[in-house]
Amino acid sequence: MSEFLASLHPIAVCLLVCCAKIVEITIQSLKTCMMVKGQRLKAAGLGFLECSIWGLVISTIIGTLGDNLFLLLFYCVGYATGLFLGSTLEGKIALGTSNLELIASDASTKKIIAYLKAHERGYTVFEGHGSTDKMNMIFIVLPRREAPKVLKEIRSVCDGKVFVVASEVSKYAGGYGTVK
Repeated sequence: MSEFLASLHPIAVCLLVCCAKIVEITIQSLKTCMMVKGQRLKAAGLGFLECSIWGLVISTIIGTLGDNLFLLLFYCVGYATGLFLGSTLEGKIALGTSNLELIASDASTKKIIAYLKAHERGYTVFEGHGSTDKMNMIFIVLPRREAPKVLKEIRSVCDGKVFVVASEVSKYAGGYGTVK
């Protein structure tokens, strides 16, 4: 490997290290998310790939760092770019399950329930009291990738008159229309 790298122009080596680091850190970000979501086997596979890339990259860096400080710069750029891409990609994939907790007035609650029934979504409503009025709390569990769309539609249905807390669900069991 070192003979191959020695045959390349130093800028090409810097770009190669940068690209490899981007891939490695992107994989690392996805692996971490999969571990948190309980997808251990997939995380282990990504971890193996990540470690292999890391070994190649770090051996290149250590062997030539004294001769080429641009290599360190490209390594750092690759790391930062990989973090950005990894978190962006994970946001697009949207692994896991979300819980939406909506707090709304009676009028808005009726509109939200009508929307949820029309879209065959499970929900639970609790009656309560806010600082000035009677309020209802509506719980919805759904795939994380669907949460932004559903939330946008619910806010539209009740003219934005709803308070929302969104959180991630690590475990759940049972219920109507639960996520599989």
